Amino acid sequence: MASARNESAVTVRDVAQLAGVSPGTVSKALNGQGQLREETRQRVQEAADKLRFRPNQVARSLAEGRTYTVGMLTSDSFGRFTLPLMEGIEDSLGAGKVSTLLCDGRGDPLRERHYLAELLNRRVDGIVVTGRRPDARRSVGQLPIPVVYVLGRSDDPGDLSVTNDDEQGARLAVEHLVAHGRTRLAYVSGPAHHLSTQLRQQGFEAAAAAAGVEVADVLLGRWSEAWGRTAAQMLARRTGGAVDAVFCGSDQIARGLTDGLREAGVRVPVEVSVVGFDNWDVMAEAARPPLTTIDPRLVRLGRESASRLLAAIDGAELGQGVVAQPCELVIRESSVPT
Repeated sequence: MASARNESAVTVRDVAQLAGVSPGTVSKALNGQGQLREETRQRVQEAADKLRFRPNQVARSLAEGRTYTVGMLTSDSFGRFTLPLMEGIEDSLGAGKVSTLLCDGRGDPLRERHYLAELLNRRVDGIVVTGRRPDARRSVGQLPIPVVYVLGRSDDPGDLSVTNDDEQGARLAVEHLVAHGRTRLAYVSGPAHHLSTQLRQQGFEAAAAAAGVEVADVLLGRWSEAWGRTAAQMLARRTGGAVDAVFCGSDQIARGLTDGLREAGVRVPVEVSVVGFDNWDVMAEAARPPLTTIDPRLVRLGRESASRLLAAIDGAELGQGVVAQPCELVIRESSVPT
C-alpha cells in the first residue's frame, strides 16, 4: 500500500527534477509534442520509468480536449463479426492508448439512438459502427465527431465505409474451382435481398463467364446449415452430374451442404467440390471434410477502420464512400480431390 501511495504521489515536477528539464518539457516529451531532441525525450522517459510516473489522464484530456475513448456501436449480439473486428480495432487504438466502449444496439433503432446519445455525452473522440453482416445499414447521421462504418456499409454515400470486397472474394472461389478442373458450378447463398448475396453472385457469375464455364444453378435461401442441407438435396436429385462444384455464400450454408451431399451419397470433393465464405473456424474446421473458404479478414478490417478514425480524430480528412479490402482464399479439403 505504501508503494502504491508513493507511485501515485509522483508528479511532473519530480520527473522534471530528475531529468534536469522543465515541467513543460516533461509534458511535451511524454505526449510526443514539441520540437525536442531525441536525447531529451529519452532522458525524460527514463526518469518517468524510474519514478514509475503515471500521467494524469483526466488532466491530459481536459488540456487537449480529448477523452482518448472511442465508441463501437454494433447490432451483432452473437459477436461472430464484432469480436474479430474489435480485436483489429484495439490493435490500432492500443498503440495510442485509446480505450473502446462497446455498445450493442441489437438492431433496435431506439436502443441505438440511446447509445449514440450516451457516447456523445461521454465525449468519445470518434465512433465505429458495425453490424451482423456486410450489408448496407442506415446511417447514424451527421455527428460532431468522426464516424467510420466497418463491414456493414452506410446507406449514405457521404459516410466512410470500410468493408470486404465480396465480388473479389467470389472470383477467388471460382478461379480456384476452375483451376482444379471444375466446369459446372452452382451458387448457394442467403436471402436475395441481402447486398452480400447480390455482390457475391455478381462476382461468381462474372468469374464463371470469364473462365468460360457453366453456371449450372443459383439457389438462394437462408443463412443456415438447414438451408445448405436442403440445397444439397435439390442438387443431388439432378442426374448426369449436373453440378461438379458449389460456391456457398457462407460457411454455415457450406457445412450444411457438405453434410447433405454426404447423406445423399455424393462424395465431397471427389464428385463435387465445395467452397464457403467467412473462414469461421468453428464451422470451417469442424466440417466434414474441412471447408475451403473465403476469408474476409475481419481483424484487418478492424485495424483499417480504426486507423482511419484515429487519423480523422487527429485532424486528417476522413473521406467518404466505400473502401473495399480484398479477401483471401483459405484452402482445405472440401475443394481439392486427393
